[in-house]
Amino acid sequence: MKNYTNRSLFIFMLFITYTAYSQSGPKLNSFPTAAGTVYLDFDGQTVKAAAWNGGAQFVCAASGMNDTQITEIYERVAEDYRPFNIKVTTDLAVFTAAPLKQRIRVIITPTSSWYYAGVGGVAYIGSFTWGDDTPAFVFADRLFSVPKYLAECCSHESGHTVGLSHQSAYDGSCNLTQTYSTGAGTGEIGWAPIMGNSYGANMTGWNNGPTPNGCNSTQDNLSIITSQNGFTYRTDDYSDLINTSNFDLGTSSFNVSGVISTFSDKDAFKFVNNLTSQIHLEVNPASVNISNTGADLDVQMDLYDGSKTLIRSYNPPTLLNVVADTTLNAGTYYIVVSSIGNVNAANYSSLGSYTLSGVKALLPIHDVSLSGSSDKTKHNLRWKIIADEPIKTQVLEVSLDGATFRPLTTMNSAPSAFSYAPYDNATVYYRLKVTSVRDQEIYSNIIALKATEKQNKLFNVSTFVREEVSINASENYQYILSDLSGRTLRGGQGIKGINKINIQNQPAGMYVIQIINNNTTQTERIIKQ
Repeated sequence: MKNYTNRSLFIFMLFITYTAYSQSGPKLNSFPTAAGTVYLDFDGQTVKAAAWNGGAQFVCAASGMNDTQITEIYERVAEDYRPFNIKVTTDLAVFTAAPLKQRIRVIITPTSSWYYAGVGGVAYIGSFTWGDDTPAFVFADRLFSVPKYLAECCSHESGHTVGLSHQSAYDGSCNLTQTYSTGAGTGEIGWAPIMGNSYGANMTGWNNGPTPNGCNSTQDNLSIITSQNGFTYRTDDYSDLINTSNFDLGTSSFNVSGVISTFSDKDAFKFVNNLTSQIHLEVNPASVNISNTGADLDVQMDLYDGSKTLIRSYNPPTLLNVVADTTLNAGTYYIVVSSIGNVNAANYSSLGSYTLSGVKALLPIHDVSLSGSSDKTKHNLRWKIIADEPIKTQVLEVSLDGATFRPLTTMNSAPSAFSYAPYDNATVYYRLKVTSVRDQEIYSNIIALKATEKQNKLFNVSTFVREEVSINASENYQYILSDLSGRTLRGGQGIKGINKINIQNQPAGMYVIQIINNNTTQTERIIKQ
């Protein structure tokens, strides 16, 4: 990659001519309504330009790329310029129709012997607005005709034409370590600046960082691009704010596309869930294949309920896309898509297009409603389940903050009530997790209960039992279970919280359990029915 500085180039005006070759290959156009144009010329040209080759005419051979390779190069470059009101095209007619001072031709050619060895391409800084069609060049032979390399070079050289210099890297002492910064990281989220050396990075982007002029000589790519070339960002496609007028995704499956054009841009969507259902959500950045190859955008998805309360944020740290499976009750919900960046790429550099999709499936469990009441020391919980198929398990969960829940007790499908005595008189939150025989899960509503008095006993033991003895313990303990003759049937240990002791193999009758904690022994009678 190579560039020239802007040096008294007015003498080159009106001295550029081309002998056009017949156009072949796909005609692609990223943003038809935009005036600004980056033309990727794969067809070969005879060029006579005062700015190049000392003004002597020279012939640039066709790139040698096939349609598939041309399309990949175009898609990569188009995504780099997606945030802006500018088109990337492979169509000569589109280029010639664009304003003279808002267009650039990038010639992709294996003809490189006329220019210095060792560079993959060349362009003049700021030539996009010169109005004389001074082209930029990308040398296919020097980049081994690899579409990824050619695309990176096309974006880099056209980046020079819209006013950008190189991006460099420095150490902590401000010593130059890389004239062309190679960015950071590896794999899917490995990132490099377009104006550095981005050949080896999967994720690339515009950057606000140092130039070869010094570690404190920073270059704000986005500000330069959108202020010096007659165009700015694309018009925002979706509202940033959550409200009832957000783009409506409907009540069934959906698939929409959008663009995150600035690092503060957020796209908000509304959808209505008519019945309790399981939903599969995906936000995928544009890429050249399904594994996020060549994506410029690292997305975050936030899911809100109808009251605009955040349910959850989805942002896998080592992936650029989001995939989420969840179960939602009937109601209105909002999805917000935004740029998040990652450990290698700042939010500034994470821009581009995406697709949001959702697929819903009705669950056989239609509704789970939880209610409850409290007396002096106990919380009494009741629930109702409406389902089309049998229930496998019910897990009553408890929380002290209403956000982080843990299992309190697990039951089979039969019970529809539960009582126990918490060991303080603070507010306690409950919800019920129900699992069907097909392993589909749904959560009930959350309720809050508060006992008026503290539980006096250290251990609360169920008196009438069938298959299990339930012990609600305020501390860790040991126990001995005996029959009325004093014969020990079993013993063991328990932990703070709800514990279960299986007595399924014991006959009906009365039993005695001793619970030992430090120097205290609590004795309770149990009746198996």
